[in-house]
Amino acid sequence: MTDHLQDIGIRYPALAHLKDDIKTVVDLLLKCYQDQGTIYSCGNGGSAADSEHMVAEIMKGFRLKRRLTKGQIQEIAELYPDEAMKIAQNLEQSIPAISLVSNSALLTAFANDVDPDYIFAQQIFGLAKPGDVLVAISTSGNSVNVVNAAKVALARKLKVIALTGEGGGKLKEHASITIHAPSNDVARIQEYHLPIYHCICSMIEDIVFSET
Repeated sequence: MTDHLQDIGIRYPALAHLKDDIKTVVDLLLKCYQDQGTIYSCGNGGSAADSEHMVAEIMKGFRLKRRLTKGQIQEIAELYPDEAMKIAQNLEQSIPAISLVSNSALLTAFANDVDPDYIFAQQIFGLAKPGDVLVAISTSGNSVNVVNAAKVALARKLKVIALTGEGGGKLKEHASITIHAPSNDVARIQEYHLPIYHCICSMIEDIVFSET
């Protein structure tokens, strides 16, 4: 963990002061994983892409090859003994994570039939359970659909991690912890968000999968 925190401070000096916040986020996500919870993410525009990007780094190997355990291979072998090794060699251990921006049919149906401001909140209401975590990404902190998702997440007993800009907007009022990228410029905030969540994903992966 220390190596990744030192690295982000060296490569991005403007983010060095966020080390404690990043560690807190890692601890929250690790507890979620250890309690068999699910990580959800949401955002709009570039933040929607970040939402999907972060899930991709969590759900599969990022910097490490997450080999299956003997027990996991045995589960496959019990049903498919001749194919077990091939299947296992093409799978990686995963941290359960879902991007709420990715279900186009549900998103468009809900936006058309109900209210686009609740497209993410509805998914949290329908899918999430206490102990899960929502990563809410908004450069302004004022994206209404992201703020609404955070509100419903808190009501459903989730932890909410907000990635936002310097001000934090309304989102910071509905977050368990907020990481403020040190800028008020949208493009610069997005540029900072990438190394922040890459650092988070690297740290989690090292802790959970370094010996697989």
